[in-house]
Amino acid sequence: MRIDKFLKLTNVIKRRTVANEVATDGSIFVNGKSVKPSYSIKVGDVITVKMWNYEKTVRVLQIPSKQIGKSDSDNYVELISYKTIDVMDEIREETSEDIF
Repeated sequence: MRIDKFLKLTNVIKRRTVANEVATDGSIFVNGKSVKPSYSIKVGDVITVKMWNYEKTVRVLQIPSKQIGKSDSDNYVELISYKTIDVMDEIREETSEDIF
Protein backbone atom coordinates (compact mmCIF):
# COMPACT_ATOMS: atom_id res chain seq x y z
CA MET A 1 0.00 0.00 0.00
CA ARG A 2 1.25 3.50 -0.85
CA ILE A 3 2.40 5.54 2.14
CA ASP A 4 0.10 8.48 1.37
CA LYS A 5 -2.93 6.16 1.35
CA PHE A 6 -1.75 4.38 4.52
CA LEU A 7 -1.36 7.65 6.43
CA LYS A 8 -4.90 8.67 5.43
CA LEU A 9 -6.53 5.31 6.22
CA THR A 10 -4.91 5.11 9.66
CA ASN A 11 -5.75 8.74 10.49
CA VAL A 12 -2.12 9.77 10.95
CA ILE A 13 -2.85 12.53 8.41
CA LYS A 14 -6.45 13.56 7.80
CA ARG A 15 -6.35 13.94 3.99
CA ARG A 16 -4.52 11.94 1.36
CA THR A 17 -3.73 15.04 -0.68
CA VAL A 18 -1.96 16.52 2.34
CA ALA A 19 -0.03 13.27 2.87
CA ASN A 20 0.93 13.31 -0.80
CA GLU A 21 2.14 16.93 -0.62
CA VAL A 22 4.12 16.36 2.58
CA ALA A 23 5.83 13.31 1.06
CA THR A 24 6.57 15.20 -2.15
CA ASP A 25 8.19 17.95 -0.06
CA GLY A 26 10.49 15.36 1.55
CA SER A 27 8.97 15.58 5.03
CA ILE A 28 7.97 11.92 5.44
CA PHE A 29 10.69 9.50 6.47
CA VAL A 30 10.55 5.70 6.66
CA ASN A 31 13.27 4.07 8.72
CA GLY A 32 15.21 7.34 8.59
CA LYS A 33 15.05 7.86 4.81
CA SER A 34 12.92 10.42 2.98
CA VAL A 35 10.30 8.71 0.78
CA LYS A 36 7.99 9.66 -2.06
CA PRO A 37 4.17 9.29 -1.90
CA SER A 38 4.34 6.05 -3.89
CA TYR A 39 6.58 4.27 -1.34
CA SER A 40 5.14 0.83 -0.53
CA ILE A 41 4.70 0.51 3.24
CA LYS A 42 5.55 -2.70 5.14
CA VAL A 43 4.69 -4.01 8.59
CA GLY A 44 7.42 -2.93 11.02
CA ASP A 45 8.33 0.28 9.17
CA VAL A 46 8.91 3.33 11.38
CA ILE A 47 7.36 6.45 9.84
CA THR A 48 8.26 10.01 10.86
CA VAL A 49 6.03 12.82 9.64
CA LYS A 50 7.34 16.38 9.97
CA MET A 51 4.51 18.81 9.36
CA TRP A 52 3.90 22.48 10.03
CA ASN A 53 4.19 22.54 13.80
CA TYR A 54 4.74 18.95 14.88
CA GLU A 55 6.76 15.81 14.35
CA LYS A 56 5.06 12.44 14.77
CA THR A 57 6.73 9.02 14.68
CA VAL A 58 4.71 5.80 14.38
CA ARG A 59 5.41 2.10 13.81
CA VAL A 60 3.33 0.12 11.32
CA LEU A 61 1.61 -2.82 13.05
CA GLN A 62 -0.84 -3.85 10.31
CA ILE A 63 -1.90 -2.61 6.92
CA PRO A 64 -5.65 -1.86 6.66
CA SER A 65 -7.70 -2.90 3.66
CA LYS A 66 -10.18 -0.02 4.08
CA GLN A 67 -10.79 3.16 6.08
CA ILE A 68 -10.76 2.50 9.83
CA GLY A 69 -12.25 4.39 12.74
CA LYS A 70 -10.11 6.57 14.98
CA SER A 71 -10.63 4.18 17.87
CA ASP A 72 -9.20 1.31 15.79
CA SER A 73 -6.05 3.11 14.67
CA ASP A 74 -4.10 1.70 17.65
CA ASN A 75 -4.40 -1.73 16.00
CA TYR A 76 -2.59 -0.46 12.90
CA VAL A 77 -0.03 2.10 14.14
CA GLU A 78 1.87 2.45 17.39
CA LEU A 79 2.69 6.02 18.40
CA ILE A 80 6.38 6.19 19.23
CA SER A 81 6.74 9.95 19.72
CA TYR A 82 4.94 13.22 19.18
CA LYS A 83 6.49 16.61 19.70
CA THR A 84 5.45 20.11 18.78
CA ILE A 85 7.84 22.32 16.89
CA ASP A 86 8.16 26.02 17.61
CA VAL A 87 7.97 27.50 14.14
CA MET A 88 9.85 30.62 15.21
CA ASP A 89 12.79 28.49 16.40
CA GLU A 90 12.90 26.83 12.96
CA ILE A 91 12.91 30.23 11.23
CA ARG A 92 15.68 31.48 13.52
CA GLU A 93 17.82 28.41 12.75
CA GLU A 94 17.34 28.82 9.00
CA THR A 95 18.15 32.53 9.21
CA SER A 96 21.31 31.98 11.26
CA GLU A 97 22.49 29.30 8.78
CA ASP A 98 22.02 31.75 5.90
CA ILE A 99 24.09 34.45 7.65
CA PHE A 100 27.15 32.26 8.15
